Amino acid sequence: MEDKLEKSSVKQVSIKWGLIAGVVSMVFFLTITITETNTTPGVSWLGLIPFIIIVVLAHKEFKNNGDGFMSYSQGLGIGTLVSLVSAVISSVFSYIYIKFVDEGYFDRIEEQTIRSMEEQGLSDEEIERAMEITANFTNPEMTLVFGLIAGVFFGFVISLIITAFTKNSNPEDV
Repeated sequence: MEDKLEKSSVKQVSIKWGLIAGVVSMVFFLTITITETNTTPGVSWLGLIPFIIIVVLAHKEFKNNGDGFMSYSQGLGIGTLVSLVSAVISSVFSYIYIKFVDEGYFDRIEEQTIRSMEEQGLSDEEIERAMEITANFTNPEMTLVFGLIAGVFFGFVISLIITAFTKNSNPEDV
């Protein structure tokens, strides 16, 4: 019975904070898209900062609402589930936005990519070849798929690291 309550608590905390992370991701996506900073190198990595904070807060809530303890596996589970919920929300939102709201989204990214390659001194032939290859991956459907995969993968990796610092194992369980 106690295990069932514990799993429910992990699930409840994860879903709550995953929803929050999903909303934050949507706001971040809209902000960098509207300000056209989404093509600036490194800007998208700033989105990891709120995610890290959210996972830490989810771990804190889990420990505070429980017995004060959180095993490594519980912390990893919370972080991974938070990333899954967040990735589903933000990926579906991005898909809808790119597919139906801002159909010129990839055109702007393509223009910036070409400018960047020109600045690097690539020839027209090299740029054309690179753009042909990336054309297969720059569509709303691939954005949805890669968003889900990358969101869960990076969320898992980040959770591995965060949980090493936030876990508080119960000494009686050892």
